[in-house]
Amino acid sequence: MATIMKGLVAALLVVGLSACSATYRNHGYIPDDADLQSLIVGVDTRDTVETTIGRPATNGVERDDAWYYVQSRVQHYAYREPKFEERELVAVSFAADGTIDNIERFGLERGQVITLSRRVTETSIRDFGLIQQIIRNFGRVNIGDSFADG
Repeated sequence: MATIMKGLVAALLVVGLSACSATYRNHGYIPDDADLQSLIVGVDTRDTVETTIGRPATNGVERDDAWYYVQSRVQHYAYREPKFEERELVAVSFAADGTIDNIERFGLERGQVITLSRRVTETSIRDFGLIQQIIRNFGRVNIGDSFADG
C-alpha cells in the first residue's frame, strides 16, 4: 500500500510540474531564405511568387500591391498572459506591371520593428501615419476655399 501511495504521489508531482512548464505555439508561415533568394526583383511576377513560395494569408488592405507573410512564436505559461518570443514579416511588393518591386524582411526586437533584410535600397512602405498625414497636408490648406461665396 505504501509503494502504491508513493507511486501515486510521484505521478501527481510529475503531472503538476509539467503543467508549470512553458508551451510554445508557432503561428503563420514565412518562406525560407533559399526560396526568397530564388526570386528575382524586376523579373518574377505574382504567378511565379505564388508557384515558388505560395500565396500569403495577407495582402495589402487599401491596395493590392504587396503580399505579407507573417510568422509568430508565442510562449504560453500557465495562467500568465501569452508572450511573443519572436515575430517576423516578409513583405513582397509589386510594381504596376506585376513584377516584384521589393522583398523585405522585418523582425520584432524589444517591441520595436526592425528591418532584417531588404533586396532593394528604397523602401516599399508608402503609407503614412495619421501624424505624418497631418504634417504633410498642413501647407495644402487654402483658407479662401472655406469662405467662398456659394
